[in-house]
Amino acid sequence: MKIISGDITLLAYKFDIIIHGCNCFNTMGAGVAKSIRKKFPLAYKTDCLTIKGDKSKLGTISYSNNDIYNKELIIVNAYTQYHYWSKNNDILLDYNALRNAFKLIKKEFGLQNKKIAFPRIGAGLAKGNWEKIEKIIKKELVDEDITLINYSNK
Repeated sequence: MKIISGDITLLAYKFDIIIHGCNCFNTMGAGVAKSIRKKFPLAYKTDCLTIKGDKSKLGTISYSNNDIYNKELIIVNAYTQYHYWSKNNDILLDYNALRNAFKLIKKEFGLQNKKIAFPRIGAGLAKGNWEKIEKIIKKELVDEDITLINYSNK
């Protein structure tokens, strides 16, 4: 896994696929999802085609084909958490959903020589443990060209 710093929405043109984590309520209202919603509205429209609040979305994906500088960019909405808030500051990330979503990504897009990028899915607002998340991603996307983009606005 390569690791770079920057804003995933500004670096998106360097990749074929961008993956980010979503909740099941079609909000994309905070964090990386909010930035993706603003820069790539088709990703949000695709999310809104799924049933709002449907718990069965956990572990699934939706995706859209976006055009960036006359090149196709696939944005994958990975449903890795149910809620987008917690009264008790609970961990919102569902590790099984994360694993299942990445299995689907591998099945749908794997071994196609695609450059895949993602932020620290589930480790920010969803409060998941990055070390555990990273192991899941590396296992499920083994042999893929993957890049972690650590957010930086510089």
